[in-house]
Amino acid sequence: MIRLGLLACTAFASAGAMASGTTVPGHPRVNEVNQRIDNQQARTAKGLADGTITARQAANDERRDANIVQRASTDEAKHHGHLTRAETRRLNRAENRNSRAIHRQRH
Repeated sequence: MIRLGLLACTAFASAGAMASGTTVPGHPRVNEVNQRIDNQQARTAKGLADGTITARQAANDERRDANIVQRASTDEAKHHGHLTRAETRRLNRAENRNSRAIHRQRH
């Protein structure tokens, strides 16, 4: 159990470095995606801290967040640091699914 908790904490730290505080001037779609990921990571961390989310659930949430970050990064690389509307829509749908999963876990 302790090992799983450490895994979740490590995962949060690594994904936090990927998305946290990455405001990019002149790239509102990129900033929107990054802000949503930051918010979801904070919600998961709060749930883990108050005991409404288990370490395993937190690790799953983190895995989904990392997948979204990776997809966003790949999409940005295709367009010189920008996201198209279609890419943003696709990423937002994935974030919506993840947000609903976090909500279900915490309530």
